[in-house]
Amino acid sequence: MTLMDSYFDLVRRRVTLEKYTGDNTVLVRALDRFHRRLQSLNSLLPDSNFARIGTDIVSKAASERCIYCLNALNQHFNDCLTDVRQALVSSRKSSSHETSLPTLLQGMIDSLKNEMKCALDNLQAFMQVDITFSSKVYFRQQFCCSDIREGLIVAFFRHVNELATEFCNGAAEKGNTPPPLLLLLSSLCLVFSSSTITEMLSFTEAEFRIERPFKGSTTASNLSQEAKDVAQMLVNHYVHIQGLAVSQMLRKSVETRDWMNTIEPRTVRAVMKRVVEDVTAIDVQVGQLYEEGTRKERSSDSSKRAISHSTARQNPRSNWSSYAPSTLDDSLLSNIHKLFSERIEIFSSVEFSKVSILTGIVKISLKTLLECVRLRTFGRYGLQQIQVDTYYLQEYLWRFVTDEHLVDVLLDEILKIGRASCRERV
Repeated sequence: MTLMDSYFDLVRRRVTLEKYTGDNTVLVRALDRFHRRLQSLNSLLPDSNFARIGTDIVSKAASERCIYCLNALNQHFNDCLTDVRQALVSSRKSSSHETSLPTLLQGMIDSLKNEMKCALDNLQAFMQVDITFSSKVYFRQQFCCSDIREGLIVAFFRHVNELATEFCNGAAEKGNTPPPLLLLLSSLCLVFSSSTITEMLSFTEAEFRIERPFKGSTTASNLSQEAKDVAQMLVNHYVHIQGLAVSQMLRKSVETRDWMNTIEPRTVRAVMKRVVEDVTAIDVQVGQLYEEGTRKERSSDSSKRAISHSTARQNPRSNWSSYAPSTLDDSLLSNIHKLFSERIEIFSSVEFSKVSILTGIVKISLKTLLECVRLRTFGRYGLQQIQVDTYYLQEYLWRFVTDEHLVDVLLDEILKIGRASCRERV
């Protein structure tokens, strides 16, 4: 028995050296010959357990091949991310070379699916009909169910989810991750959730004749939901990153200006034009990967809205004249208005649509502008400049959001705070 133990140990070490081999054909043939000889030996020595030990060695070798294929898939996904990142950076540096996000996304999906199918095809060598151990129930259950389905395909999809989640947990905060990459990854996970996961699991089960369900199996619905949750995290993070980028411009434009001694406004400030340009660019970017989405129908009488805001600026007490004494100050009126106004969730979760994503970005940007205005003191011309800027934003930003009422409410609040912080009568 000691001699056989030494023999098995040598075989284990020799098989381990083959775990990095690209082609499984030679390894499988060698394992099959090893298994056949042990069966013959077992028939001569019925009380021995050589066949089972040999099957364990074969199963371990097959599991290591699956691990090797999983590592190769993971590395391929990392390479795909590197290629996409380089394409996005090149596109940003060269305006003449525009990168199509749908093309990059479809390229990633096709490449990953092809690599998974190639890995499965390579592992089919273990299941050929002329291979003795392929018919063993003990081997088939372990190899097909645990190693192939769970250990390779399910594990790869979860690796994609984990790696994508890292971009939401600090990796993207370092400023090295292009926001379009977050958008691409969210779309990738969403496509995985809607079709690719179910397709690949069904393909695997058909190729390796796996009967569902089996103990410890991961259902396609659960794995798809995991991918959808990651897609939601990524698109939320994209909104936060882009919203903070626009907010940074607005914050600097407010904090670096002397609002008490500014000159009479002649036009809208350049930073407001830049904000509209950036939001327009984001709108085009998101529109490449996500559908338009639903928005509330805009009021047919847009002039009425503009006139009402203009009247409110000139006479903030007019709406309350029949309900409240004339001694009420602006701050009290503002607080009463807040009690009856609908609360706007600034950092709420967004839907997988263009207008929902843009709405989230616009809300974060305008909320930042509101808080910056709250911390400043204004002179007469400074307040007038805020009025000009908010009117400009009102005329352009409504088209990007699900409901123009959100823009109106936030801009009205900015004007009310500006009036309350003004030292001069306007």
